[in-house]
Amino acid sequence: MEYRQLGQSGLRVSVLSLGTMTFGGESFFSKVGATDVKGARRQVDLCIEAGVNLFDTANIYSHGLSEEILGQVLEGRRDQVLVATKFRMVMRDGPNEGGASRFHIIRECEDSLRRLRTDYIDLYQIHEWDGETPLDETLEAFDTLVRSGKVRYIGCSNYSGWHLMKALAISDRRNYVRYVSQQIYYSLQARDAEYELVPISLDQGLGILVWSPLAGGLLSGKYRRGQTAPDGSRHLNNWGEPPIHDEDQLYNIIDALVEIAGNHKVSPAQISLAYMLGRPGVTSLIIGARSEEQLKDNLGAADVKLTAEERARLDKASQPRLLYPYWHQAKTAKERLSAADLALLKPYLQ
Repeated sequence: MEYRQLGQSGLRVSVLSLGTMTFGGESFFSKVGATDVKGARRQVDLCIEAGVNLFDTANIYSHGLSEEILGQVLEGRRDQVLVATKFRMVMRDGPNEGGASRFHIIRECEDSLRRLRTDYIDLYQIHEWDGETPLDETLEAFDTLVRSGKVRYIGCSNYSGWHLMKALAISDRRNYVRYVSQQIYYSLQARDAEYELVPISLDQGLGILVWSPLAGGLLSGKYRRGQTAPDGSRHLNNWGEPPIHDEDQLYNIIDALVEIAGNHKVSPAQISLAYMLGRPGVTSLIIGARSEEQLKDNLGAADVKLTAEERARLDKASQPRLLYPYWHQAKTAKERLSAADLALLKPYLQ
């Protein structure tokens, strides 16, 4: 297993991490999976054996049950791994039971610590943007948690570019602890993050944790052009993440994945994950699985090496169209582009 530095922190994380949204299977989350304690223990064992050292959860996953299960199966070996969790979503009834207020952050952190059976969280992340709470309040609460020892590092998830830059600017101005990472959706199915979020990470020194790198299973190989998807597939259960905007492009990507996978004698999922591990700025891919077989297959992606020609083929099949002002920059600013700029624009200059 390869380990990469998480942004500008001193923390090294495995290039594959385990996401635990499938743990529990309560209410809405039953559409994703319903892994019980026994199954979760087996998944965690397999990951640790493979060298995975980061386990990601959230308070909202099965309304706290995912955290409870993860805490139970890590008991006795908590100090061997890194635990990341998230807050922001509504957890109770009441006017202050969601968002990123100081009130909500600190209470949810304490609840997560209890469920996880630990006295510290390695990476505490805001799950989604809150446009009503002042960022100064949110970031001061984060800073308080770090200085109290309850949290080691902080990160954000699902921010836009301006949200992220505003937060970093406030942290720098106020001398608050800074985000070390962002957790984002990024896959061959949708490379939207390359417009702003990836360049910001490169420029500002943030790590990138990728959620749903297989596009909710769309890139696993079970969805094929002109064929009916297997019963129980997530996208047949009104899951809706990620949305599919260009079905023809999606199947072109899948066709390329299937052919390349055949050449390597591995699954299309492994090829998709291997491609993402080679993208600029990516620190770790958060993988999740309903079954032990799926998890073992995903873990195998750490050993897959793609050729330059294979990467170029996947680049072309999945390349996003340039939005403004990027097409204008590619045309008129190409002699003065930084490494962060080129993370998006380089293929369009050739």
